[in-house]
Amino acid sequence: MLPLFSGGGQERGLRSGTLPAPLIVGLGEACRLAGEEMAAEAPRIAELRDRLLDQLRRRVPGIAINGSTTHRIAGNLNVTFPGETALALMERMPDLCVSTGSACSSAEVEPSYVLRALGLSDEAAGRTLRIGIGRFTSPVDIDYAASALASAHSGLSLGA
Repeated sequence: MLPLFSGGGQERGLRSGTLPAPLIVGLGEACRLAGEEMAAEAPRIAELRDRLLDQLRRRVPGIAINGSTTHRIAGNLNVTFPGETALALMERMPDLCVSTGSACSSAEVEPSYVLRALGLSDEAAGRTLRIGIGRFTSPVDIDYAASALASAHSGLSLGA
């Protein structure tokens, strides 16, 4: 194995530099908080995810959910839009942070191997967005996201 960086000699000569102690402590604290609060937060986050999905189903006919509707992470919603590429949707809603695909070494977006494993074609995977809902997401945020996604699907820019 070749070293990643030259210098220092840490990690048996494979990595240089000093570990970032404040970041390590921060990660430990984040893990502690997650361990204490995640079980209590999961039902609230799942309710927000379901609220978003319900709104999208009403406003975007033909939208499809990917994965199990019962065995899933509370804060994850993965949906395939009818007729629109995910990139086109994202361009119309720059204020909303969503994701699609995975970056390869050529910096081109590739269809997710997970979506392929679920049986989606490359074309359907290209119309798919992954939406994250977290601890600080509010019902107002969900309503805004549903509106932005539905507007983008209708061909409208977020501010239109």
